Amino acid sequence: MTEAKLTFAPINLDAAAAIAITFRADSFVCSFGSDERFYESDGKGHERYLGWLQNLMQSMPGSCVHVWQGDTIIGQIEMNRFKSQPEIAYVNLFYLAPAYRNRGLGHYLDQYAMTYFADLGFQSARLSVSPTNLQATRFYRKNGWRDLGPQLGHAEVHLMQKQIEQEYH
Repeated sequence: MTEAKLTFAPINLDAAAAIAITFRADSFVCSFGSDERFYESDGKGHERYLGWLQNLMQSMPGSCVHVWQGDTIIGQIEMNRFKSQPEIAYVNLFYLAPAYRNRGLGHYLDQYAMTYFADLGFQSARLSVSPTNLQATRFYRKNGWRDLGPQLGHAEVHLMQKQIEQEYH
């Protein structure tokens, strides 16, 4: 099956905030079995998320993109710096809508992120993944991510790292 070309464009919160929230909430379901941690006990986690997303997009232009196939938003990437080591890139979110998973499209999201990070001069990137999210863990390993073990202070997730290959620089 031939897939239509994917395009990546900065998230337009005025037009697509609801989509960004839906994608992020679903990522919590995939990782933890529920979106409760996303919405938080006061039910306002999505509002804080939009504020965080807006700040990230202002501080790192191009860091948060929607993935388009034709005129449909099918995914999302959020990229940042690793908090405790800002010289290391960090992927906050790789996301594809359920209907677009297992079709070989995730590789393009990974490629996009590595190119973005390489253009900013990063040599390596990290991300966090729940070991119970077997589909994501398999995908990351297949795409060159190495499991560093449980994340300090967050034992329910593992930290993974990938060297940004010369081809992206």
